[in-house]
Amino acid sequence: MATINSQTGNWKNMLKRPKRGVPEGLWRRCPGCQQTIFRKEAEKRLGVCPECDYHWYVSARERIRQVLDEGTFEEWDAELEPTDPLNFVDKKPYSQRLKDEQERTGLRDAAVVGTGMIRARRVAFGVTDSSFIMGSMGSVVGEKLTRTIERATEQQLPLIIISGSGGGARMHEGLLSLMQMAKVSAALARFDDAGGLFISVLTNPTMGGVAASFASLGDVVFAEPKALIGFAGPRTIKATIRIELPKGFQTSEFLLEHGFIDRIVRRQDLKSEIARTIDYCGK
Repeated sequence: MATINSQTGNWKNMLKRPKRGVPEGLWRRCPGCQQTIFRKEAEKRLGVCPECDYHWYVSARERIRQVLDEGTFEEWDAELEPTDPLNFVDKKPYSQRLKDEQERTGLRDAAVVGTGMIRARRVAFGVTDSSFIMGSMGSVVGEKLTRTIERATEQQLPLIIISGSGGGARMHEGLLSLMQMAKVSAALARFDDAGGLFISVLTNPTMGGVAASFASLGDVVFAEPKALIGFAGPRTIKATIRIELPKGFQTSEFLLEHGFIDRIVRRQDLKSEIARTIDYCGK
């Protein structure tokens, strides 16, 4: 009888124990197909859904690790930081927004630039990060990209820029932001005159002033699958012109069909495709 009571007591104690839940961050829901994906499996595939091939957001630093040879990246102009020349205020002062974004992302602004190797080929490299105020192009982003282009011209390096900018020109800096479109484009024109090779890689999303300036000026333009690319978003366009838009409007597949980009490249193939293009162009 004592044994039965003892066993009953053990079962009651086990039932009282808190249930062990699934560790946080172990799974991730795909924005494309809404399937629950094992995070490590997605990371092994460089942030690509194994079910529907949706290419998830990855940070600028992760892009560098994916595209450049390990240990070869040397950052340029890391000390540049944005200021608040207009004392701009929306829901919060722009100066405070910058501090919050810097603390949250670990970036000083939405672009990281430098030099590194791609399959043992030295390149000038820049990447924008949509997690920092939607990757919008302010004064620092424009200045970093311009300096990178100028160094690529001086050192006769192929230029690679990966764009992940859903915010276009940064309204918080007004005309100082808008002028970056012309400044970066002018630097690219000088780079082209010097015989440089510019490979532009468009990711989801690449919109606004970024798409209207340097992102569309590549000698070769690659895009990731199903990326949203354009100036104004499809909902804005539809509301303005009041007609039904074609299926897949402003996706990379639609733009390839209409000649706006040269090739759709899956993320795991991007490094090899860039190296192959550099070799093909004799750079």
